[in-house]
Amino acid sequence: MKVYVNGKIKEISSKSTLFSIKEEIKKDADVVVYNGFIMKKNIYLKDGDRVVLIKKGELPSKEEMEAQLVARHTPKVHEKIKKVSVGVAGLGGLGSNAAVSLARIGIGRLLLVDFDVVEPSNLNRQQYFVKHIGMKKTDALKEIISWCNPFVKVETLDTFIDESNVVDIFKDVDMIIEAFDNPVSKAVLTNAVLTKMKDKKIVAASGMAGYFSSNTICTTKINDRFYLVGDRENGAQPGNGLMSPRVSIAANHEANAVLRIIMNEK
Repeated sequence: MKVYVNGKIKEISSKSTLFSIKEEIKKDADVVVYNGFIMKKNIYLKDGDRVVLIKKGELPSKEEMEAQLVARHTPKVHEKIKKVSVGVAGLGGLGSNAAVSLARIGIGRLLLVDFDVVEPSNLNRQQYFVKHIGMKKTDALKEIISWCNPFVKVETLDTFIDESNVVDIFKDVDMIIEAFDNPVSKAVLTNAVLTKMKDKKIVAASGMAGYFSSNTICTTKINDRFYLVGDRENGAQPGNGLMSPRVSIAANHEANAVLRIIMNEK
């Protein structure tokens, strides 16, 4: 029978076990993942099983990295994820967090768009670090993504999005995450997608400021192409600032909405 070991097909006997494969192929592996789960006990393998052998601290090859994603996500899920391209409009608290989550699940391609640089006030909620202060957000986030998944295709565009360029910028992506602070920019992007880009879906955000309950942040399907994330009440204003816990929750709602759309979840 056949099993997959670190992404490669291997012929085995009906008496082969998880640990016998480990001893044969990667004796020094610290972690054994069996069909998406870390296993501590030995079991007999079945036809079609997927095994990933990992040595802690060792940088995997592209093939091994993909095998690990497949092992965690299951083949059906991963095959869909890696074919999708997502544009992220704005790389602040929403966009930077959502982009990293999508990179971690192995999204096929990310288009990162922003015109700003990293400043100290960003560090309370955005994915950047002190070393990135002064860097273009596009460059800084591309570097961060390379640290967690160097095999995701990342393209960047350092520009301000307005009515004159929005359609051209996002013409080649499947979905768009709206992650602006500016309400005018939010409206420009959302209106352009819904009226001029009939083949695109957009996930937008409204209301995630302050320290109110996390449970009030939710994802609402407005129509088949427009999904809105947030509590739709608590916008940033004096006395009600943007802080990491709620912003990150909203950002990951956006990333998860993208994943649900990819998987055709209703």
